[in-house]
Amino acid sequence: MDSWKLQDAKARFSEVVERALHDGPQVVTWHGENAVVIVAYRDFVGAEPTLDFKDFLMSIPRVGLEVKPSRRRPRRIEL
Repeated sequence: MDSWKLQDAKARFSEVVERALHDGPQVVTWHGENAVVIVAYRDFVGAEPTLDFKDFLMSIPRVGLEVKPSRRRPRRIEL
């Protein structure tokens, strides 16, 4: 991934976009820290999950994991 200072990315935005389309994601730094990533729309849409979180969890195969309730009594805590 190429990295751009914010000032350079603003001045050469068309080039940043073109590189994101052809070369892959472009990182923009702000105050020396990675701030944002510019990606092609097709890559962004391809990265979106197709399932919502609940459906994702339900799709995980169960491999014989069985959880048994504890028979221990909860401990008493005085407030």
